[in-house]
Amino acid sequence: MVLVNMFSVNMFLVNMFLVPMDTYMSLKKITSLIVLMAGLTFLASGCADGAKAGPPSGPQAFPVQVITAKSQVVPFSTDYLATLKSRNAATLQPLVEGDITRIFVTSGQRVETGKPLLEIDPRKQEATVNNQEAGLKSKQAVMQQAAIDLDRKKQLFAAGVVAKADLDQAQNTYNAAKADAEALQAGIREQQVQLHYYTVRAPADGIIGDIPVHVGDHVNTQTMLTTVDPGGALEAYMNVPAEKSAALRMGMPVDIVDDETKPPVRTRISFISPHVDTDSQTLLVKTQVSNPARKFRNAQQVHARVVWSERSAPVIPVTAVSRLSGKIFAFVAEGQGQQAVARQRVIQVGDLIGNDYVVLDGIKPGDKIIVTSVQMLADGMPVVPQS
Repeated sequence: MVLVNMFSVNMFLVNMFLVPMDTYMSLKKITSLIVLMAGLTFLASGCADGAKAGPPSGPQAFPVQVITAKSQVVPFSTDYLATLKSRNAATLQPLVEGDITRIFVTSGQRVETGKPLLEIDPRKQEATVNNQEAGLKSKQAVMQQAAIDLDRKKQLFAAGVVAKADLDQAQNTYNAAKADAEALQAGIREQQVQLHYYTVRAPADGIIGDIPVHVGDHVNTQTMLTTVDPGGALEAYMNVPAEKSAALRMGMPVDIVDDETKPPVRTRISFISPHVDTDSQTLLVKTQVSNPARKFRNAQQVHARVVWSERSAPVIPVTAVSRLSGKIFAFVAEGQGQQAVARQRVIQVGDLIGNDYVVLDGIKPGDKIIVTSVQMLADGMPVVPQS
């Protein structure tokens, strides 16, 4: 419509005022420019009208999963490395010196009290016992002859044939021979007992540990042969820094933690050393660890968590926590349904318990914690909470 009207105006000017052709062409260009501007204006006004007519647009609400922060009793603790030791495990060392001739057991084997474990070459000791037994027979023969002489002297003295001095001499000779034979006999018993030490036996029911020696090895009284562990209760040995000594007390709870044992085994301090180690500046602390299911082993290293105090505090999953510029944040969904928005809060966290952080400040029980897509959220962003 606009184009028709402008064209009619131009033709009217040409006809009425006889405008020259050159002037007419200039007017034509001007008219085209006016038409283009009018068209753009029409389109802009049309778009504006369309925008006013449609519904207003805004940011879409983001679906997130939320949980309700709950308060629970959490420990405030410090972890130390502890070594478990058995009070019943026996380390076997030989009581005699010699060469190992036989090993009757293998590592890990369960044995009963008195079962032979190893044998040390007993031949030298057996020869010593045999020689002493032969010597004992000679001593006993001398004693028997002295007894016969004593009886004869008693009869002669009674008949008045020999003097009292001869009878006393015969009595002394017999007493000396008897004492000599008895002393040698006691020595033989000692050597026979010593001979039993060449066979190393289990002192109690238990499981054989490592056997570092082999047949043919020469051992002495300082050589470690093996161990026998009957199982049962253990003790946890841990070294606590001296500056913590004022906070330590008997009966304080200690949780024994390892990679395989869940939940931790709760124990209590049973010993606190009165002396500080001068080299490490630590205190030796012990706890009694019950081990009915044999979850722990002698000499095993575990984490001992000394619980200084316990209090009620909210916990949140690690997936709800983000870090930025040295600060820790969490998002809380405020509002209900489509009207909920994500609010970013600066929080303080304590120890990590499993997959949850203990929140010291910034979160209260009952808050709706956003646990998914926290890296994509911004403060005030609309969200759709989902349980």
